[in-house]
Amino acid sequence: MPDPDTPISAAARTRARIDTSTPHSARFWNYFVGGKDHYEVDRRIGDEIKEIFPGLVDVAVTSRQFLGRAVRHLAGEAGVRQFLDIGTGLPTADNTHQVAQRVAPDARIVYVDNDPVVLAHASALLTSTPEGMTTYLDADLYEPEAVLAAAAGTLDLSRPVALMILNTLGHVADHDQARDLVRRLLAGLPSGSHLVISDSTATSEGMIAASEAYNASGAVPYHVRSIGEIAAFFDGLDLVDPGIVQVPEWRPDALGPADPATAAVDAYCGVGRKP
Repeated sequence: MPDPDTPISAAARTRARIDTSTPHSARFWNYFVGGKDHYEVDRRIGDEIKEIFPGLVDVAVTSRQFLGRAVRHLAGEAGVRQFLDIGTGLPTADNTHQVAQRVAPDARIVYVDNDPVVLAHASALLTSTPEGMTTYLDADLYEPEAVLAAAAGTLDLSRPVALMILNTLGHVADHDQARDLVRRLLAGLPSGSHLVISDSTATSEGMIAASEAYNASGAVPYHVRSIGEIAAFFDGLDLVDPGIVQVPEWRPDALGPADPATAAVDAYCGVGRKP
């Protein structure tokens, strides 16, 4: 039994907050993309949903591939050197900082999450090239101004930033509130900044059924939206070609031609530039 007078580390306190009795979105997604950071409860609902809608695995895999293509474009062609990744999820291969710093070693990346599962793995993300910087914030999407203030400790918010919000906004049930959160985050970033979003969409009966099954599992609900609702997040921005498309269709040549087996998925994405 630990000595009650011994200070408890931050990592130990974070681990104590982890609930392994109900499914968890980050662990569930990690299972679908082939990661190792999940529990039996996550695999159980994952396997159940595979039976209902096998296409959700393709959504997870192709969404991860989109992240890589978008970051390579931004760090390369667009010349962005700063990335604010909100709701990053559990680390797997080719996280934002790894992709960005392969293109631009001096890139700076701030990851933001307030989930104890993700925070417990934060040390795996806290790596960087000598020229760049990678940091991790325990902060909340619902407090955009606080996120920006904390990120300013690493990023220069007078220079363009790529705001990455991938497979996260579905946790915000109300669409108008989700749009307002994105608007407030963008308001604190200068001209030349970019918004990157991908998310599952209510574009098939299978995806809707999978969403309903997941939300009935006891996990924090995740709400799939229409294509129009995804597009609305980019109001006022200049969309980067090819616009709002299914995730495998966003510049697939960066990874080779789109795989016909995954060319049509119930997930849409876009990249927009702030004028």
